[in-house]
Amino acid sequence: MREVFDFDLPKELIAQYPLKERGKARLMIVYRKENKIKEDIFENIENYLSENYILVLNDTRVIPARINLKKQTGGKVEILLLEKIDEKKWKVIGKGKIKEGIEVFKDDLICKIVQRNEDGSFICEFNKNWEELKNYGEIPLPPYIKRKPEEEDKIYYQTVYAKKNGSIAAPTAGLHFTEKILEKLKKKGIEILFITLHMGWSSIKIAKEGEQKVGEEYFEITEEVAEKINESKNQGKKIIAVGTGTVRALESAVKENKLIPYKGYTQLFIKSGYKFKIVEGLITNFHLPNSTHLLLVCSFGGIEIIEKAYKIAIEKKFRFYSYGDSMLIL
Repeated sequence: MREVFDFDLPKELIAQYPLKERGKARLMIVYRKENKIKEDIFENIENYLSENYILVLNDTRVIPARINLKKQTGGKVEILLLEKIDEKKWKVIGKGKIKEGIEVFKDDLICKIVQRNEDGSFICEFNKNWEELKNYGEIPLPPYIKRKPEEEDKIYYQTVYAKKNGSIAAPTAGLHFTEKILEKLKKKGIEILFITLHMGWSSIKIAKEGEQKVGEEYFEITEEVAEKINESKNQGKKIIAVGTGTVRALESAVKENKLIPYKGYTQLFIKSGYKFKIVEGLITNFHLPNSTHLLLVCSFGGIEIIEKAYKIAIEKKFRFYSYGDSMLIL
């Protein structure tokens, strides 16, 4: 049985800039059981949800994690901050010829490569703490956005509810929400809850055939949120996750079919055959072929209807990837 499908995407469908009106993104509604697909725009999402749904959002905040530096020889090095170890040490991945022991620079910023890890990442030690270091970095736009970050990306590559620093990629399913849309959902009786999952290295990974591991990401679910979700499910309400990261967090904190409070890392790799225990609906963007995100979406929605939805999206020129359009799977 296929786990995921491949597809050719015309380059012009890869969104290079955000929509200035977040809610004007197109919305594809996929009904799994009925095998039906409908189209609308995101600001009308309330029409497809009722007070029987609980919406769970990820309040992580993207940090200026990409830093361009130079070696003493003049060679260029790009570092992407993955995880803070202490005030001046970070786990990173790098582009350019870097090895243990060298130092790279940007103005008065000095970064020493302390150690190479087995997974290909590095441990770096900076001469600045985070409060200073963040001034040297830029928003880490994904590589398929073929331009340098601009001022507007500081606004649009964050959700309007971003709160906790820690991600190297935006939880893009949430980029379409505005305060107005959230208020309309609340007025309709739809409860909105927040968890945190910091989008990490595994969020930008393309899965190799037969791969069994996907990498870890840090997440937090409070006791209050866990209790609310368990109570809601007992009342027959349905949990809609906003984003594949939210799915990964919720499905990682399950014990005896109940959601538990959690602070720590997940290594959960959701793909074909996974039995979902918490999530019953998903809001997501259109993902890269063979990405871990697409594997999760195919596992949740069913490969046949998701493949059909992607074919329609390409035919009708939906916008793809981080700054692209949206899908609601029910």
